Amino acid sequence: MDTLLGMRLFAAIVSTGSFTAAASRLGMSKALASKYLNQLEQRLGVRLLQRTTRHLSLTDVGQIYYTRCQSLLEAVDELEAAIQDRQESPQGRLSITAPQTFGEGYLASAMALFLKQYPQVTVELNLTDRFVNLLEEGFDLGLRIGDLADSSLVARRLASIRIITCAAPWYLEQHGTPAHPRELGAHICVIDTNIDVPARWLYRIDGEQRLIEVGGPFRANSARAVRELVIAGAGIGRCPAYAVADAVRDGRLCRLLQNYESVEYGLYVVYPHRQYLAAKVRALIEFLVARFGVRPDWE
Repeated sequence: MDTLLGMRLFAAIVSTGSFTAAASRLGMSKALASKYLNQLEQRLGVRLLQRTTRHLSLTDVGQIYYTRCQSLLEAVDELEAAIQDRQESPQGRLSITAPQTFGEGYLASAMALFLKQYPQVTVELNLTDRFVNLLEEGFDLGLRIGDLADSSLVARRLASIRIITCAAPWYLEQHGTPAHPRELGAHICVIDTNIDVPARWLYRIDGEQRLIEVGGPFRANSARAVRELVIAGAGIGRCPAYAVADAVRDGRLCRLLQNYESVEYGLYVVYPHRQYLAAKVRALIEFLVARFGVRPDWE
């Protein structure tokens, strides 16, 4: 077993939390993976992992070794990619997942441009607001919005997405315009149940984050549905900027309480690992960075 393979195996075991998953990623049997890890520990003269039948955990020296392994392996992979296949033409099927409203409003049209640049690529786009396990469900990459939980996925931030408060002009004519978040309690609000605490909206008041109780007869688990309800005058809503930017620009919606806005999420592209990125995946990541990473359309 060479040193680089041992490092790759060790890093894969840590990132996946499993000998079986790591062995599958590297195309070897679980028994061979266990043998190679034992050889690595013997050569180093230290124990890197504490393992039982149900649990794996890093030793102190294992944590140090893992951190250094990660940076070294990334450097090796970047070097090999630069030499071996920078000139490779992206081709084949790309399987992508993304949130529904963002995918419909922005990603679909972006993918049309991507396919013009890379005609040998085909795309399968799965739009859903549920959490998708990329590894288990076989996706090449995904787009995610929000605060990402720790995971073995590689995440690259593309842009920021503000959550804005808005209402239709004629709703405001009938019910008045709130000048302070506390006034929302007297208004009909359209509630997006995808938000962590749907009926408590977060604002910055007097320099502090405050949750404001809101209510109304309309609830939906879709940013697009909330947008349409608000445009129709059903009440005041809170939506991601990308969902309502066009309606704010053309006057169908009025933006409210801008001085109190405090919620901003990240838009990320996530993918299973840095190792052996196919040219099609690398090309799409670079395309998405260029498309959304400077000043996205919803700004």
